[in-house]
Amino acid sequence: MWLGNQLAQAKTPLSIQHDPSAPLAPQLPQISPKVKRVIYLHMIGAPSQLELFDYKPELAKYDGKDCPQEYLEGQRFAFIQGTPQMLGPVYDFKQHGQSGAWVSDRLPELSKHVDDLCFVKSMVTDQFNHGPAQLMVHTGQARLGAPSIGSWVTWGLGTENQNLPGFMVLLSGGRVPRVGKSLWGSGYLPSVYQGVQCRSFGDPVLNAANPKGISQKARRATLDALQELNHETFSQLADPETTTRIAQYEMAFRMQTSVPEVMTIDDEPAHVHEMYGTEPGKESFANNCLLARKLAENGVRFIQLYDWGWDSHGADKKEALNEGFVGKCRSIDKPISALLTDLKQRGMMDDTLVVWGGEFGRTPMQENRNGAEMTYLGRDHNPNAFTIWMAGAGVKKGTTYGETDDMGYLAARNPVHLRDFHATLLELVGFDHHRLSVPLQGLNQKLTGVKPAKAIKDLIA
Repeated sequence: MWLGNQLAQAKTPLSIQHDPSAPLAPQLPQISPKVKRVIYLHMIGAPSQLELFDYKPELAKYDGKDCPQEYLEGQRFAFIQGTPQMLGPVYDFKQHGQSGAWVSDRLPELSKHVDDLCFVKSMVTDQFNHGPAQLMVHTGQARLGAPSIGSWVTWGLGTENQNLPGFMVLLSGGRVPRVGKSLWGSGYLPSVYQGVQCRSFGDPVLNAANPKGISQKARRATLDALQELNHETFSQLADPETTTRIAQYEMAFRMQTSVPEVMTIDDEPAHVHEMYGTEPGKESFANNCLLARKLAENGVRFIQLYDWGWDSHGADKKEALNEGFVGKCRSIDKPISALLTDLKQRGMMDDTLVVWGGEFGRTPMQENRNGAEMTYLGRDHNPNAFTIWMAGAGVKKGTTYGETDDMGYLAARNPVHLRDFHATLLELVGFDHHRLSVPLQGLNQKLTGVKPAKAIKDLIA
């Protein structure tokens, strides 16, 4: 008993054994999990918390005044130079639900769900530029080459439906993230655990369909021949990636039937399309929210949605808080509300975790360029404080954790670094973040890295 206790305290790496012929087969979690699957909604470009969830009436009093020097000294900004002016909240806020959570008038539908949400208003990151900050959110590192959260989760847990990938990615907004597929890559984990990018129009997965003139029977014969060659290669070299490759070919073959069936919203009833605001055949965040529900329903372990267009600098109408931001809020409000309602009605919120956020926050100062004010209203990047929220399995409903200072600039109470957020997420799916690791380059590599990190117990139900 004593030795067992010492080993438990030593935080030794978990020994996770995968069957090379079925690398996505379900695995037992390390500890009792509260979450079976994750839907992560990332707003690429970093939405302004000060126009959505972090109500700062004191900031309104300073609107148009010069920024206090203590907010500028020793700080790094992406664009601000000299002394910018403060910018009060652009939109009105109200309290909602029994929890009394403050939400701006930009999200009228989502505000109806506040008693199901767990807000974290004191998020902190190390990075103030988009690419590295997005990598920090999704891989725990600001450099390329580390596995994403979805890859860690599917590597540790496998997935329920062997006819679909365990980690699937949906994009909207017209552009891919700045660092591209690295955000859902598997890094130094086997390639079978990387995210599979899907499309909400055209072929759901590129190259999944047979080429013109190739029948399913011919495809099967080709795969059988490839399998023989791969088995021969494995008998000579014993490279485990060879058996993984065989498994991936077989998965691709099974996907030809299962993906078109799951990745269509045409068969959904009219009232569901009305609830989400979907437009079949088009690329949209609404379509992707409905697809996320279908993927979750069909046993996909980790579903990642990226929506481009939230970089509100005020450089033009599209990037203005009083112009383009309005349309972006409208495009997500109804679909996210519908997703939460849909999951709840189907009894899936009991084992599904929904996460919403960006890569950092925005400044309480109005952005300037070369010391001159912008034509439109905008805010610069702020790594010192931003808001995320979670809903569903494992988290405390109707709560707010942490708070920022009176200007919404710095995390003033209970700061939560991204490492802490990652540790919390891993605990919710059933892992101690210290022990979910792989040995590489003389170090047990982890999602949370080598710096101190802790799961935030006050967020866990």
